[in-house]
Amino acid sequence: MKKKNPNTKQSWNRALIGPSATLQEAAQNLSDSALRIALVVDQAQNRLLGTLSDGDIRRGLLRGLSLASTVAEVMNPSPLVVPEGMSADLVRQIMGANKIHQVPEVTADGRVVELHTWEDFETTVVVDSLMVIMAGGRGTRLRPHTEDCPKPMLPVRGKPMLLHIIERAKAEGFYRFVVSLNYLGHMIEDYFGDGQALGVQINYLRETTPLGTAGALSLFDTPPDLPFVVTNGDVLTDIRYADLMEFHNRYAADATMAVRLHEWQHPFGVVEMDGVSIVGFEEKPVARTHINAGVYAISPPALSALVRGESCDMPQLFDRLLRNGGRTIAYPMHEPWLDVGRPDDLLAANTQ
Repeated sequence: MKKKNPNTKQSWNRALIGPSATLQEAAQNLSDSALRIALVVDQAQNRLLGTLSDGDIRRGLLRGLSLASTVAEVMNPSPLVVPEGMSADLVRQIMGANKIHQVPEVTADGRVVELHTWEDFETTVVVDSLMVIMAGGRGTRLRPHTEDCPKPMLPVRGKPMLLHIIERAKAEGFYRFVVSLNYLGHMIEDYFGDGQALGVQINYLRETTPLGTAGALSLFDTPPDLPFVVTNGDVLTDIRYADLMEFHNRYAADATMAVRLHEWQHPFGVVEMDGVSIVGFEEKPVARTHINAGVYAISPPALSALVRGESCDMPQLFDRLLRNGGRTIAYPMHEPWLDVGRPDDLLAANTQ
């Protein structure tokens, strides 16, 4: 078991935000404070108006809101609170009984005086779920960089992309990793070995032919017994993998796909027509779509939709599950994200 310093209480003042702040600002607040909750307050009196979690933001995005929408549109206006002066023991009992990770402490007139987090009491951080990293692709769009180096081993800010992914997941408590190999896979295995040098466990799925972004999951000799995370080996993101797992489990999904809002502005004014009649105009409209972010959570039964050694991409797997009556859901992202698929992306990753 991995141990964590129990004295992790952080200043709750960093979690304060006004109701007119945008979801983009709220997401930044959550990232900066690392408290996983924002306290929405009347900033003149510091009275609590509501709370906002990462999940509240994602649910708002699923409803069609944008990152320019306000906090007031998605906050929880009736959060659980504890009164000023309550003992730490009782606070912990309340949090445990209600299965919550944070609870504000407020005065009789509703002013925030403290924020209790589960980390104030919890001393153990460990995630037993696997993380599977798909690292077998040839990276043809990144040539000549990938002629003698597998794409996940390309350096970003001085170390391989794959190392960035593993270190970030390890910081969240993941310690068991499985890496799929094909193109120049020996270079990855030589570098990471069994993971002991990094304080983690690393095993490998070895493809004899390219199996796509999901096919390597068919190669497990013993399938995982818990839901697990899958990420492409060329995706750099600040997503919290543990939050993705929590979301996946809460909705009892067979497969969850992290999706990212992509906006594209039409370069011309659009003419709306009904037959030959012009019925309206829209000047350079913005199209908004959700794109596959290359990070997933998968439940073990979903692996039955794969054929051992047969190529399959993740969208195909999701489609098969959907057609078979499975539950497939989307996890909307707002975190920084970069798919390092082209030389310009690699340059951007190294200059950010």
